[in-house]
Amino acid sequence: MVRETQLLKQDLIYPLFVCEGEGIQEEISGMPGQKRFSLDRLVEEVKQVVDCGLGSVILFGIPEKKDSVGSEAWREDGIVQRAIQTVKEIKRDICVVGDVCLCQYTEHGHCGVVQGESVDNDSSLELLTRVAVSQAKAGADIIAPSDMMDGRIGAIRQALDAAGFAQLPIMAYGAKYASAFYGPFREAAQSAPKFGDRRSYQMDVANRREALRELALDLEEGADILMIKPALAYLDVIAAARERFDVPIAAYNVSGEYAMVCAAAANGWLDRRAIIMETLTAIKRAGADLILTYFAKEVAADLPQ
Repeated sequence: MVRETQLLKQDLIYPLFVCEGEGIQEEISGMPGQKRFSLDRLVEEVKQVVDCGLGSVILFGIPEKKDSVGSEAWREDGIVQRAIQTVKEIKRDICVVGDVCLCQYTEHGHCGVVQGESVDNDSSLELLTRVAVSQAKAGADIIAPSDMMDGRIGAIRQALDAAGFAQLPIMAYGAKYASAFYGPFREAAQSAPKFGDRRSYQMDVANRREALRELALDLEEGADILMIKPALAYLDVIAAARERFDVPIAAYNVSGEYAMVCAAAANGWLDRRAIIMETLTAIKRAGADLILTYFAKEVAADLPQ
């Protein structure tokens, strides 16, 4: 009766990994219970997502081949583009979020165009706009740029508008930290950088004020939803964003956070269900309206709509 924070099914977005091939339902070693799905096996998984009452998914693609610029990311018949269409055929009104980045699609594993051993911010923008428009044409309901290139929200907003998608919202990974919590995801998406790291374009883990500046810039450029990633180690940033910005705030309960809970629960050190619910409630209490989490399907049955 007096509970201040209510976690709802509609708050959760479930991440899915899709890959080329047939009959593939491959376990991800660093993320127990999570899998890579070929499109034919994705159908069964999405039906389960729908049956448990979830209304939103975000798709990450693993292409069959990679090149220096990640050209598979914007192919009309690319893996994510076909996955979007597959999900929509199962349930038209499920909300499909398209992750816009190049790291899974490039040979070098970086999120933009590489010149020498540096990522060239400005030459990456045009490629990211291609990815966004291709996903919009495939039927994505939300475009979510996760690359952290400066100026990409404005470039993508302009490209979407020009292509006839002026009403399509953008969920900006506005404060994406250069975090050690991404390890299992990089194995799942086969997106680890082949050299260096991503600290030249992702955020310093020590900076909070910079995060608010980054979020404000994305909002000015046309973002409709602002995301903080990771979630648990950055609850202060989520709270600060909620206080400052009057738009929906999202938070990504990332792979490393998921893996820690799985490992501790498997060893009997934590009550799995209790710690999951406490974690997700804390993220919402801090100010997140939307939570991207690998626990979504697991907890959905216990949540009101």
